Amino acid sequence: MNIALWIVQGLLAAMFLMAGQMKALTPAKVREDQKMTWAHGKSDSYIRFIGVAELLGSIGLTLPLITGILPWLTVLAAIGLGLIQALAIFTVHLPKKEYQVIPVNIVLLAFAVFIAFGRFNLFS
Repeated sequence: MNIALWIVQGLLAAMFLMAGQMKALTPAKVREDQKMTWAHGKSDSYIRFIGVAELLGSIGLTLPLITGILPWLTVLAAIGLGLIQALAIFTVHLPKKEYQVIPVNIVLLAFAVFIAFGRFNLFS
């Protein structure tokens, strides 16, 4: 179970690291991207906030367990990233009828839930 958790944590951390750095560092480019219709009409601050949250979540998925310092933060990071995905589904993609994006959000949400439950059970 621990190996599966590490694999999923690595994949999820890499995904959010890439997505978060793009949003945090170049929000104007994200807003102008035709594939990212969720960002059209959003402020740079809003896009940057989401990017920073994703970057911090990515770091929180791995660093606490690697260092052994406050490893329970990994559970909180997974919960936070899962919350970002749930909010993306229900407050952005469903209202805008962007159904083609939702499966990706569901997979990322499932990974976050798997990590949160798996790591919580290892600490209990």
